[in-house]
Parts: sequence; structure tokens; C-alpha cells
Amino acid sequence: MTPTRTLHDAGQSLWLDNITRGIIDDGTLERYIRDFDVTGLTSNPTIFEKAIGSGEHYDAQIADLAATVADDDQIFFELAMADLRRACDLFADVHRRSAGLDGFVSLEVSPELAYDAEATVAQAADLHARMDRPNVFIKIPGTPEGLPAVEETIAAGIPVNVTLLFSSEHHLAAADAYYRGLERRVAAGLSPDVPSVASLFMSRWDKKVEGRTPAGLENRLGLAIGGRAYRNYRELLDSDRVQRLMNAGARPQRLLWASTGTKDPAASDVLYVDGLVSPFTVNTMPDGTLEAFADHGTQPPVALPRDGGDADEVLGGFEAAGISVDTLAAELQQEGADSFVASWRTLLEAIASKRAALAGTA
Repeated sequence: MTPTRTLHDAGQSLWLDNITRGIIDDGTLERYIRDFDVTGLTSNPTIFEKAIGSGEHYDAQIADLAATVADDDQIFFELAMADLRRACDLFADVHRRSAGLDGFVSLEVSPELAYDAEATVAQAADLHARMDRPNVFIKIPGTPEGLPAVEETIAAGIPVNVTLLFSSEHHLAAADAYYRGLERRVAAGLSPDVPSVASLFMSRWDKKVEGRTPAGLENRLGLAIGGRAYRNYRELLDSDRVQRLMNAGARPQRLLWASTGTKDPAASDVLYVDGLVSPFTVNTMPDGTLEAFADHGTQPPVALPRDGGDADEVLGGFEAAGISVDTLAAELQQEGADSFVASWRTLLEAIASKRAALAGTA
């Protein structure tokens, strides 16, 4: 049995943290689904910036769209949706087989809306309608300003991937927004069966403290953050609030482990996969991490303890060294939002440059 199959059988969904037209055209995504048990994928502005800005896969569609679409951001969404609709169709069987739990792809609202809830809600509704697929999540940042947009979007019946979460506190705030949206649907006599995932970013924690990590705790901060979050997640699933909603027909929001590619070349290249094995969660991996785990992931997988294992002890070691986890979480969320905005702007510049070049005016 392959490592990816044993991980899948342990109750965890394996998603790909990548999307390019090339991996759809050449059959790579189909191979991942068939051979590596991949059951969904995520995208973000950085992924699309790299995909669209390099190569020629998108040139023909950019040239066609340039004749009728004036705004570069709308050209981007047309490019992205063309890829993601095809990916949705590839995962359609998974979506049906899992009764709508799995088989999702994610499309993110403009990162420049991270602090504008009203505009985020409007764009989320527009993108979801234009995608015209049942298995698409709209990604909304879990910033304080973004959480009301999560609630409104869920209340409107649109599946949401809450992104840019970095701590258990961030995750619980996102979950609260999700469940408020479901409670509003129940009160209105509507179905609360609106799926969601909450994306907790992992590897950036260890990168953030590089060079000032207490002795013996190298590359353990991210997993400790995950352990604490998992304990609180399991407690939330057992709460009266969630149980009441499940009794009304809801399915709980799943915790998703994001940013699971190892950034330290001295550490295991499957560190954030081996260390985060957990049922009723998702691990979304870059291509390289997925390939590495398929080749040499730990077998059999060792499940993350329900109580988070040694998470509190490890986090206590960082706090004792003067490293505030709460401060770092706020910094990481702001840096993540800023990074996505920068990628978004670079992406739009690349599209504008390609438009000009294809029109012969560059």
C-alpha cells in the first residue's frame, strides 16, 4: 500500500496546493488523483502569479480576452476560472462519492479586499456564480475584517475556505464566523449543509523564528502550533454548539493544514505531513511535498494525539525564550496578507505586459 493511500485511509484528505494549466493539459493532475489519492486542490495569487507569468500556456486566452475585457483583474479571473472549472470536473466523482464533503477546488477573492468585508461578500457571490460548479470553495482571508464576510457568505449558502490563519485563536475565530452563518440559516429555515474548511498555515512559523529558536526546538514550532490547534478543534467538534448544528443537518468545518512544504533544507521534506496526520482534516501539499511523501512518507503514519501531544511544552519553551506566539501570529497574518497583495499586483502587471506584447505594442 502506498504512503498516500495509508494517509487517506487514516481519515485525512490529501489536496494539491497548486494549479497550472500545464498540469491539467499534460495529465499530471489526473495522475495525482489516480496514483496519489489526491481529492482536491487549493490555489492562491502566488500560485497563479507563477503559472501565468511564466510560459505560454495562457497567451492565447489572454489575447482573446483582451479584445473584450478591459480590466486585468477580470482577465485574471477568467483565466483562473477556466483552469479551476476543469479541475472541478476532474474531482467531480470524488465530490459525488463523498456526498459533497470532498473533491473541492478553491478560488480566492482579490487579496486587496482583505480589509473590506462588504466588497469581499459581493465578489465571493459573483465568483461562485460564475464558476458554476458545486465543488468550489471561495477563499476569504480570516483577518478580523474578513470574518464578517465569512459569516455573510456562509449565510448566503456559498462554501468558503477561510485562509490566512496562523494560530488556534485565528482558527477558532474563523470557526465561530462559520457557525454563526450556519445558525442564521437554521433560524431562517434554510439547510445548514454548507461546507467549509479553515486553512492553518504551518511552515511559516519555523521560518519566522529561524536563527532565534531555543536549543532543541528547531523546526518544532509549526507542529506545536498545529498540535494546540488540533486539540482545540477536536474539543470544538464535541461541543454542544456543533452537535446541535449537526443535528440540524450541518457538517462541521474541517481544519486544513496549509503551507506544508518544508522551508528548511536541513529538515525532513515531509515534516508537516508526517507530523500532522489526523482524521477529518485536510493536508494541502505543494507538488514536491506530495511527490516526496508518496516516495518516503513514514509508514504506518503516526496520528497526532487528540490532546496535541507535547504542543504546550514546546510552546512554553518558546515563550520562556521571550518569543511571543500571539505576537508572531499577528505578524504572520499581516505578512501573509501583504505577500498575497504583492503577488496579486505582480500578477496583474504580468497580464498587462502579456496583453501589450500579444497586441504588438510592447
